[in-house]
Amino acid sequence: MKFSLSWLREHLDTTASLEELCARLNTIGLEVEGIEDRGAVLAPFRTARILTAEQHPNADRLRVCQVDAGEGFERVQVVCGAPNARAGLSVIFAPPGTWIPGSDITIKAGKIRGEASGGMLCSLRELGLGQETGGIAELPDGTVVGQSYALFADMDDPVIEIAITPNRGDALAIRGIARDLAAAGMGTLRPWLAETVEGHFASPLIWADSFAEACPWVLGRTIRGVRNGPSPEWLQRRLESVGLRPISALVDITNYFAFDLGRPLHVFDVAKVGGNVLTVCRGAGETLRTLDGGEHVMTVDDCVIADANGVQSLAGIMGGEATGVDEGTTDVFVECALFDPVHIALSGRRHNLHSDARQRFERGVDQALPPAALEAATRMILDLCGGEASEVVSAGTPPAWQRTAHLRFDRIRTLGGLTVAPDHAVASLEGLGFEVRERDAEHVVVSVPSWRNDIATPMVLDQGRDLPPEQAARAAQGAMAVDSEVDLIEEVLRLEGMDAIPAVSLPPVSAVPVPALTPAQVRAASARRHLAARGLLETVGFSFVAHAQAAAFGETPESLHLLNPIAADLDQMRPTPLVNLLNAVHHNAARGYPDLGLFEIGAGFGEAGQRQIAAAIRSGHSARTPGHAATAVDLWAAKADILDVLRVAGAPMEGLSITPDAPAHYHPGRSGTVRQGPKLVLGHFGQLHPALLAERGIDLPVVGCEAFIEDVPEPKRRRRAVPNLSPFQPLHRDFAFIVAGDVPAEKLLRAVRGAERNLISAVSLFDVYEGDKIPAGHKSMGIEITIQPTDRNLTDADIEAVCARVIAAAQKTCNAELRG
Repeated sequence: MKFSLSWLREHLDTTASLEELCARLNTIGLEVEGIEDRGAVLAPFRTARILTAEQHPNADRLRVCQVDAGEGFERVQVVCGAPNARAGLSVIFAPPGTWIPGSDITIKAGKIRGEASGGMLCSLRELGLGQETGGIAELPDGTVVGQSYALFADMDDPVIEIAITPNRGDALAIRGIARDLAAAGMGTLRPWLAETVEGHFASPLIWADSFAEACPWVLGRTIRGVRNGPSPEWLQRRLESVGLRPISALVDITNYFAFDLGRPLHVFDVAKVGGNVLTVCRGAGETLRTLDGGEHVMTVDDCVIADANGVQSLAGIMGGEATGVDEGTTDVFVECALFDPVHIALSGRRHNLHSDARQRFERGVDQALPPAALEAATRMILDLCGGEASEVVSAGTPPAWQRTAHLRFDRIRTLGGLTVAPDHAVASLEGLGFEVRERDAEHVVVSVPSWRNDIATPMVLDQGRDLPPEQAARAAQGAMAVDSEVDLIEEVLRLEGMDAIPAVSLPPVSAVPVPALTPAQVRAASARRHLAARGLLETVGFSFVAHAQAAAFGETPESLHLLNPIAADLDQMRPTPLVNLLNAVHHNAARGYPDLGLFEIGAGFGEAGQRQIAAAIRSGHSARTPGHAATAVDLWAAKADILDVLRVAGAPMEGLSITPDAPAHYHPGRSGTVRQGPKLVLGHFGQLHPALLAERGIDLPVVGCEAFIEDVPEPKRRRRAVPNLSPFQPLHRDFAFIVAGDVPAEKLLRAVRGAERNLISAVSLFDVYEGDKIPAGHKSMGIEITIQPTDRNLTDADIEAVCARVIAAAQKTCNAELRG
């Protein structure tokens, strides 16, 4: 919203400076976005007269001029190259030190070709005000010398641009801005009263309203015998200052009131209207050519104004070209209506039409202003264009905008955080146009002015529930009471200035700050970092996949089938992100990129609900390096992936076990299930089933894993003890045990670990061998143990005793024999 300072002062009696007004606008919520002050830029320039102009003795195209520029520059010599520089000419003079905006230079006193020059004679282009004309600007004869050129050219009027929030439709009127500033103590709001214009004849055009939902009230009157030409200079300057192009007197008057009072108007050329009735109605597929030259097809949801020939205006947004006024217009019909903000906003969005009228109607205009605005517009048309006015015609009924709002004075402090005296709070509201209805020591009840559509508007309580009329009315009144008090508190605080509210820190919940992330979020973030560190790329897939694909990875209950999928092949909630990862492998392999490592941390869905799963997949072969051939991915890589994820998720690694009962989408002999205890399943890993890969047409080795990180039990919170770091060097011993082929390695590792818990700090499997040197049905497993003394160096006898206990434990638990 733009307005000039002089236009504002027509409504606001103030002595405040531009800086003070802008600072106050910022504090009351009308944020200043920019100030265009051409007067400040042009301040150094002054009017002058050339006394003499003689040929420069050392240059053919230069003249030496004696210039009278007023006080301090009564006779100054200026060297000028303009061909129109001559004695007696009134010009624009720039003294030394002046910045020239059109040339981006600063004038300095000096010599030009040996002749002194104490300033510059300027063209309009050099002032940034026009195009090159081949010479200096020529001012009218008799121009008083020594005055500010900005003042002479009427350019000392700054233009202010403010940002308007969607709820402040009243601030799209210069009078509304002046009212806010007056209430904030920046002056006095000048009285405004429209002069009533008596109608001398019945209007040949009348209204009919068949779309009251979109237009509850419409007024108008005919003015005959008008002369529509250029508007006066003062009106053109007003419109140009806010960025509007003057068109003609009739159009300029409607634009003037749109900014001055926030009241959009429209004028029809009576001679171009078909019939004698203008009807507010719904569109019906007609094409309207609007005043901006665009063509739009009206819909039944659009509110339009039509005559006997069809649609002539998209109501509240833009008029039609067919009935627009021009220089030949002699009889005009002035429209002044109220339109529903929602209908205006939807129609404007539907047709991608933006106008000053739409901007105001969709934010809400003054609901009581139409009669007065119509009278004011009529008076200005009669004054500028002549003519005779008819009686006012209307359709519909004025809306019942009258409502009250209440304010408890103590709530300004308890809710708003600022102590304001009751008398001062009431005075602030009265300055904004609220009228006191009731008041006592505790609260005040005020009437809401017609221009504040944002105050005391009932909240929507429950759109999904029908209430009996009496109950709904009581509920709406209660909502209005609560909402209106908050609105009034905001108005009082706004006028005080939001920066006047002291900053108060929220009380801390505890001395120790609450963690920003939940344990589940920490686990997911840690798993993501570690999987990425293992060379995998993260993907994000849809939570729904094709039904057939989901069935290959688990159950597909009907409750997880989508009734209205976004695509026919995305109709089932996925049981695991592994479905999406395998699709990615197939997609990339078909395009020549078979060697992949991908992961996703997302939801998997089943009958029991959804769970967060960290899924990873590897396909193809490792990269070839010098001395090392490419190797196919195997289940050990998948096992390492899942164990690393479970480790960072906090699973007790020594308490985990691996069982060979992975789901059916894994290879039955090359997969495993990770468990904590006999029942808690923490994940699966292994090579994907060959039949599943063949069905997808994937001729690659593919392994994957799924870790149920949400199911990892929370570790018991214990106070951390000081780490017991042994000063003695650890010892490593290797054992090779021959066991039956069906003995799992984990059973042997657990037995060895428990042989001597005080000295054995780590146990690991480093080799598994099956061959002709081992009895049939058996295998050899290589075990490394770490012996860590804590209080003394071990003797050979101590070490031998530990080794003997390891051998005995392996034999007892697994019937293992030490390999010779």
